[in-house]
Amino acid sequence: MRRLRLVLLLAFCWVSTYTSANYSFEISDIRVQGLLRVTPGTVFNAMSIDIGDVATPQSIRATIRELFKTGYFRDVAINRDGDILLVEVSERPSIVSIEISGNKAVPTEALLEGLAAEGLKEGEIFKQATLDRVRIELIRQYVAQGQYTANIETDIDVLARNRVSIEIEVEEGKRATIVQIAFVGNEVFSTKTLLEQMELKQPTLFGFISGENRYSREKLQGDLESIEAFYTDRGYIEFKINSTQVSMTPDRKQVYLTINISEGAKHLINKVELVGDLSDVDPKAIEELIVVSEGQLYSSALLTATEELVTRQLGRYGYTFATATAVTDVQEDGLVDIKFMVNTGKRAYVRRMNFTGNTTTRDTVLRREMRQLEGAWASIDLIDLSKVRLERLGFFSDVTVETPEVAGEDGLIDVDIQVQEQSTGAITGSLGYQKLSGVILGASVQKANIAGTGKNIGFSLNWSDYRKSVSYTYINPYFTKEGVSRGLSVFLRDTDYSTLNLNAFSTSAIGAGARFGFPIGETKRLQFAGRIEFTDVENSGAEATEIQDFISSSGTDFLNYKVEGLWSRDTRNRAVFATRGSRQTTALEVSVPGSDLEFYRANVQLEQYFPVPWLDSNYAIRLNADLGFGGAYGETEVYPFYEHFYAGGFGSIRGYKRSTLGPRSTTLQNFGSNVPGRPFGGNVLTELSAEFIFPLPFMKNKAQVRSLYYIDAGNVFSDHCSETSVNCFAPSFSELRGSTGVAVSWLTRMGPMSFSLGVPFNDTEFDETEIFSFEVGQTF
Repeated sequence: MRRLRLVLLLAFCWVSTYTSANYSFEISDIRVQGLLRVTPGTVFNAMSIDIGDVATPQSIRATIRELFKTGYFRDVAINRDGDILLVEVSERPSIVSIEISGNKAVPTEALLEGLAAEGLKEGEIFKQATLDRVRIELIRQYVAQGQYTANIETDIDVLARNRVSIEIEVEEGKRATIVQIAFVGNEVFSTKTLLEQMELKQPTLFGFISGENRYSREKLQGDLESIEAFYTDRGYIEFKINSTQVSMTPDRKQVYLTINISEGAKHLINKVELVGDLSDVDPKAIEELIVVSEGQLYSSALLTATEELVTRQLGRYGYTFATATAVTDVQEDGLVDIKFMVNTGKRAYVRRMNFTGNTTTRDTVLRREMRQLEGAWASIDLIDLSKVRLERLGFFSDVTVETPEVAGEDGLIDVDIQVQEQSTGAITGSLGYQKLSGVILGASVQKANIAGTGKNIGFSLNWSDYRKSVSYTYINPYFTKEGVSRGLSVFLRDTDYSTLNLNAFSTSAIGAGARFGFPIGETKRLQFAGRIEFTDVENSGAEATEIQDFISSSGTDFLNYKVEGLWSRDTRNRAVFATRGSRQTTALEVSVPGSDLEFYRANVQLEQYFPVPWLDSNYAIRLNADLGFGGAYGETEVYPFYEHFYAGGFGSIRGYKRSTLGPRSTTLQNFGSNVPGRPFGGNVLTELSAEFIFPLPFMKNKAQVRSLYYIDAGNVFSDHCSETSVNCFAPSFSELRGSTGVAVSWLTRMGPMSFSLGVPFNDTEFDETEIFSFEVGQTF
């Protein structure tokens, strides 16, 4: 029997060798048939066999596999015509169009992008297997969101010339709702306490509005992590979630959750050690950052905080890839030993800084804000400071920074900075008519970052019965390489107050000035300015008593030389719509001796942002104060009335008409009028504001919109009120006017637009309120 098997095996090998030898041939030419869209070059590039090679059954099979692997063909056959190799292919159809319907939760654009990422888009080769795979993945995504009844149907319409159109019909179904959440094994904390740690909730009266009782697998996973953190932050280091059961009703619309847990015992910290190679870093500087100590209740949050503090501290010394890991050793007596394993790694240096996304702003504008230098060791603090400085420019809606390692280079990183440009200018034009002002024409151009240079210009023109003005400003924030700024301004203004509900006088003013700013460190700045200003007060014969007295004693034409000193400190994270940091400004302007009028004007502005505990960075609390005082000195006895402070309206006390708060003028008795005076302003300003900033839930780009709830308080006072003055008070808390309400500001391509809805309080008969107001060209 063995001899027979051996003979048959030898015979088979001889036949196979003979057949292969006869089938093999040297290829003299290769011809491809059946191509429609795919080029012959694509086919030849995919084939490893070529003219002059010897074709064998093995090489033919390998060539067929290579052509199928391209994905372009649904059938491939290779034949022989003498010494010519014939390759016959049948191409897969191309996709003409993709239509999606029925989708609401996921936008069509997002679905098309997902299909394109898998190779399904117009003009590409259609692959049924790919479409089936994508369909299953989409259903899985819907199920993960709790939409268990979701279904997706696909229809392929075969067209002429080997083309197809794809129709995808999505039936999203309704998200399953949670009926009950039960805990098993909890003894220390009640079910109510644990439910408070979860984002998913049991049914409530208004739960259908917020959707908090709609089941989602991702939310459940996040809730399980929150419960584990809740226990481990309170000493229960051995806490475990044993299992989670998700039960569903037959119609797949309601869900019951059961979470089985083991709480374990509460543990205290026994020993704390710092272990590892700190290189040239002082161990004491690291030990001071450890926020856990012996005898303290174990808390995983404190361990994580220590790890982050240590890692950041090492990052300041250039150890960008340093790690700090807390290793716990649980003892049987309710104690736990903690070792912080620290590995500094090799000090990292910055090879290059790369900027992307700055389609308008030049690289030099970004680079001059960088405090991390190329070639120096990487410092987390300097990189973060550089990011903050870019955000403060106000040119970008978003700034992200990454520090990838340089491939093949040990100890080198790149700093990749991606910015997203936003509108930095406001172009406004207006044409209207008001009963008091008459026809109003206006135009203004405010542009920061001119042609991407970082320089700012502003030009405005206003023409109405009330005011005719032209102004021009120019600011170069880097007049010198050291960061000294220079600003130039020119203005011409004629104002006729008699056309408004203000006092009957008019002024003509012309002036020009220059301003220089000097940086003091990273966040402070000192500025000095000088300005020449000529003002002509025109007598209309119907002025208030205060104006008449001033003109009688001082005249109507004034040439004043003004100098100003300003100190500012700005740590805000953004110049527009900040959420963190603070800003303080102190300014003193003096009309120097030699001027026709000698007076001074002081301003203090304070602005502080606070994060809201337990809420993300889109929420913040803002406190703001604006205080001002003006006075006369030398031969001038009274502070000029046309330099008065005014309050009310946007940027001041919302809920009141613009510039209407505070003292009102005294009507001249010889006109026989008993009507209360008109807004006159004062030399003392107080404006206070508290705001709770919150994001609008339906807005995608939260960086372009700010919404808030506010409480404003303030007024304008005077320290030289006469007995006949109307609504004139010395500074007093009891005379502060207030308002509360909501406001929204939106950055558009044409500039900011702001809305306010407020209710005034503590107002009197002399205060002009305005519940709803709208402003173009100003934020708050």
